[in-house]
Amino acid sequence: MDILARPFVKLAQNNRLANYRLLTAISEMDGTEFKKERTSFFPSLWQTLNHILVVDWYYVDALEGGNLGVDAWKDETPFDDPVALRDAQSEVDERLVTICQNLDAAKLEAIVQLHNTTEPAENVLLHLFQHQIHHRGQAHAMLAGSPVKPPQLDEFLFAIDKPYRTEELAAIGWTEADLV
Repeated sequence: MDILARPFVKLAQNNRLANYRLLTAISEMDGTEFKKERTSFFPSLWQTLNHILVVDWYYVDALEGGNLGVDAWKDETPFDDPVALRDAQSEVDERLVTICQNLDAAKLEAIVQLHNTTEPAENVLLHLFQHQIHHRGQAHAMLAGSPVKPPQLDEFLFAIDKPYRTEELAAIGWTEADLV
């Protein structure tokens, strides 16, 4: 793996694990609790987490050279069921990990066509990770006012965190050897 790819792969792997943890916790909710109005930018976990997903669809598709464009937003809340949402998020998160594993200097500098502008891939990736962290944090805060305990989302890279990620890594088909 190109040394320039390593930080992006780590961000993508962290993203995958944090989304899995958050969406697994939320999968314990019934539909009413999932859609319940809460205080945040988007007024529910349902809307916030679907927003993360459709934005990921948009940017990951663009990074792959696709042409999904604004059609990603045709349905801003495509999943009513938290488990189905987790599965869809997992799929796009894996695509993002693969993109990052294949990065090199030329791919980071490559221009990505977005619906109304172009940006270097590096900027698109950094924006995408920031977007994820921003809204995932909002969802995490919303959980504090629900019957579901918010999961730990920031334990990932350090050796001391290893015991806290073992089960989740196994659940998503990874081992410690898969982490960069």
